[in-house]
Amino acid sequence: MLLAIDVGNTNMTFAAFSGRSLVKEWRIATSNSRTAEEYGVWLSQAMALDGLKLYDIKDVIIGTVVPGALFNLKGLCKRYFRCTPLVIGEDNVEIGMVPQIDNPKEAGADRLVDAVAAHSKYGGPTIVIDFGTATTLDVVDEDGNYAGGIIAPGVNLSLDALHSAAAKLPRIAVERPSKVIGKNTLECMQSGIYWGYISMVEGLVARMQEEYGTKLTTVATGGLAPLLARGTDIIDHIDRDLTLTGLVEIYHKNN
Repeated sequence: MLLAIDVGNTNMTFAAFSGRSLVKEWRIATSNSRTAEEYGVWLSQAMALDGLKLYDIKDVIIGTVVPGALFNLKGLCKRYFRCTPLVIGEDNVEIGMVPQIDNPKEAGADRLVDAVAAHSKYGGPTIVIDFGTATTLDVVDEDGNYAGGIIAPGVNLSLDALHSAAAKLPRIAVERPSKVIGKNTLECMQSGIYWGYISMVEGLVARMQEEYGTKLTTVATGGLAPLLARGTDIIDHIDRDLTLTGLVEIYHKNN
């Protein structure tokens, strides 16, 4: 089996694949200080609960936006899987497309991997909307190349900023409010976050399509994608496993 590891700023996802079929996935909070041994103990226990063993894993591919986590993940692969992982962004890994931006090295691994997955599953041109730590909107052109995009603060970052900077504003969960015009602090905050982000995404997608000159298929990913997609018709597809799909596609391009 293949183990695909997606390292985000907030969470890491470990997913076992047989061919291109997802077998099981597990999540853990992202940390730079977690050792290879700690990963090994946690992952062996998580896999055992699903009837899997560490020795079932034969190959590993890693996509990370947290460089500090990579050393110990490579140690995990060497010690427990007896393999050298493919790492997105390293010179020996072919992703199958050319970033059409000023400095290709600036493109985050997650954004490139999502572009590969979006073109593989939905064709092009496409806008990938990732509701993660940051909210990103990225264009994938007709040939599957990453063509640039937009980075905005993520939903939870905005909530943290409101709570931290305004003494009387509480920490709240992201929910769809029943009305746009709130009648109390909680409703006002929920409306501002929920409808505010939907309005932002709708406006940005419209401007991106106008600038690109044609209709672009929109694909949303990230944990909040299903909730936010219920408030707009601008999103054509919801794909929470988009990054994992891209990692698997890149693995097969290199094998």
